Amino acid sequence: MVRNLLGSVLALAGATAAVWSPFRAWYDGRHGRHYRLGDLFSSGGVTNVPAELFASLFLPFVGAALVTLAGLLLRSRLLVALAGVIVLGFTVLWLIRVGQAAGSLVISGAPSNGLGPGTGLAFGGGLVLLLASLVLRGRGVRAEPVYAPPPNPTVPTLDGPTADYH
Repeated sequence: MVRNLLGSVLALAGATAAVWSPFRAWYDGRHGRHYRLGDLFSSGGVTNVPAELFASLFLPFVGAALVTLAGLLLRSRLLVALAGVIVLGFTVLWLIRVGQAAGSLVISGAPSNGLGPGTGLAFGGGLVLLLASLVLRGRGVRAEPVYAPPPNPTVPTLDGPTADYH
């Protein structure tokens, strides 16, 4: 019971961090909601063209949050882990594509230079979702009923061994 409660809190915290991350700066002060989702899969790579909210990085993270909620409702560790993999996968794919477009990635302390807090929120949220899937107990496996032979009869019967009465 405690493990499921702790795992649920962790899963909700990870999903919240992932959904909140596109509203924070990801790279050079540009928010994650301004990166087009299609740019991650196109041959042109990441461009400066702004994106609509549901055509940005926000969409896969909201999808991962919905998978997390379904996993918690169904008590499925696999669904919570899948949500973590989705968040981490899109974050790493974004890192690769921005690194290709920029030539290199810079981690800087300045607010408008390099990787921003949105990237950290997304990456951390994905890791917390994976941790939550490890903490959750899940549904468990129901034990099969064990066949117990009937007790030995006290009266001799025709279908069992006969007792020696004197």
